Amino acid sequence: MNTLAPIVADTLLPDTGEPGFGVYVHWPFCAAKCPYCDFNSHVRHQPVDQERFTAAFLKEMETMRRMSGPKTVTSVFLGGGTPSLMDPATVEAILNGISRHWHMPDGIEITMEANPSSVEATRFRGYRAAGVNRVSLGVQALNDADLKFLGRLHDVADALKAIKLARDIFPRMSFDLIYARPRQTVEEWEAELAQAISYAVDHLSLYQLTIEEGTPFYGLHKAGKLIVPDGDQSAALYEATQEITARHGMPAYEVSNHAQPGAESRHNLTYWRYGDYAGIGPGAHGRLSRGSQKIATATERRPETWLEQVEAQGHGMVDQELLGYDEQADELLLMGLRLREGVDLARWQQLSGRDPNPDREQTLLEHGFIERIGNSRLRCTPKGMLILDAVVADLAF
Repeated sequence: MNTLAPIVADTLLPDTGEPGFGVYVHWPFCAAKCPYCDFNSHVRHQPVDQERFTAAFLKEMETMRRMSGPKTVTSVFLGGGTPSLMDPATVEAILNGISRHWHMPDGIEITMEANPSSVEATRFRGYRAAGVNRVSLGVQALNDADLKFLGRLHDVADALKAIKLARDIFPRMSFDLIYARPRQTVEEWEAELAQAISYAVDHLSLYQLTIEEGTPFYGLHKAGKLIVPDGDQSAALYEATQEITARHGMPAYEVSNHAQPGAESRHNLTYWRYGDYAGIGPGAHGRLSRGSQKIATATERRPETWLEQVEAQGHGMVDQELLGYDEQADELLLMGLRLREGVDLARWQQLSGRDPNPDREQTLLEHGFIERIGNSRLRCTPKGMLILDAVVADLAF
């Protein structure tokens, strides 16, 4: 499958602050389905035909390239599902395909999600040789009881092994933790978070446990068999998260993401800065601009149905929506206010054709929920982040 030299740069290109253009590739398969997860992930008890899926990824890329036109890729993200179930040769073929269809400079961020239970040193080295230079580990908890509760297949020993391997092999590494778990105290979370930071990661994604409809946890919660922290306790856990990460030099640059300066996820910044991205694979979403138009794309979620559609028609898209200026402005505001750097007001005004409602903005300013950064940017304060959805709704209308 190797047709081009792999991209193995250790040093990333600098973040220009521009939205950029990302490529997201969705590998939809997992070894097991976690009870809290509502992502598009599927368990298959027979081996997945990786060559056939690889060919389909490459075929759908051709369609996305025709839609996007020529672009310079600023980041690639291999998400899922569990992409670390892919063979290194599959990853290499996908990255080579991206570099054939778009300009892909040396030194861009190429991230792969991995679960500690599927980690092997030889596979990690294979991914690195293929071009992956950042890994994001789904650790989720640092005690075995909660890992079992969350339905994870790894234990703490597996997680620590994976963290060490990732730190040794990849230039950049992040891992996820879920907090606001049942009966979790602020003191317990503070100790767990300090432990996580001690493992010399440069990036952490820290998510509050949410109960999503359609998941096993939803049924348990509805039946009163799963009790999560109430609003006050969740707020206390969130505030402890902000304080500890900031104290250790990893402040929040987005609602749930923390990094040392310069280690922010370039790919996720593309989403939050409302850049373009091609979404490839089952259940992938994208945003592609041609001139002043922006198209929202979505592909078929069921892997085998997606595969058959791509083989028959060159893509698995089930939705292509042309977004109007108002819709683009709303999305820009929704995404940009998640960021500590805030939203570019001039860009929002250009799309929406108006200024923010001065009365509503003044009310939010007086309550300390938002703040201006000079004349050009608007952002949520830490207090405002706690009620982000309400702030966005107030400003958007």
